[in-house]
Amino acid sequence: MHNSLWDTRTISYYGCAAQVFFFLFFISAEYSLLTIMCYDLSASFSLCCFMFMVFSYVQVFRVVLRIPSEQGRHKAFSTCLPHLGVVSLYITTTAFSYLKHPSISFSSVDLALSVLYSVVPPALNPLIYSLRNQELKVALWRLMTGWFQEH
Repeated sequence: MHNSLWDTRTISYYGCAAQVFFFLFFISAEYSLLTIMCYDLSASFSLCCFMFMVFSYVQVFRVVLRIPSEQGRHKAFSTCLPHLGVVSLYITTTAFSYLKHPSISFSSVDLALSVLYSVVPPALNPLIYSLRNQELKVALWRLMTGWFQEH
């Protein structure tokens, strides 16, 4: 700033050394913080989402357990538990896929995991929500019992 204000182009040796030191120090601090934030910004987000889901399911189960009729609790759990199963399948396969050590790489295992967390949950969601329909349950049961009797 001194050179800019007084319109000079000279700098002392100690001033140059201090400038280079602070420049390198702040650049390395910036890159270090950005690297830490990159790993911390994704872990924090994932952890917050997971904690919100756990909190939500605890609240849902608390409300369902307060339903006075057995039939009402059964109906509520028949909707919640399959959804919880699909969410658990998605979370565990995704976590295993992304948290495994990079040296462990089997193409068939990687393919199976990627199918499990990218194809199966979206495919199961319509089935889970339509299973609340009694007519669909009966049709599915007839289809399954007919298939088992044939094989």
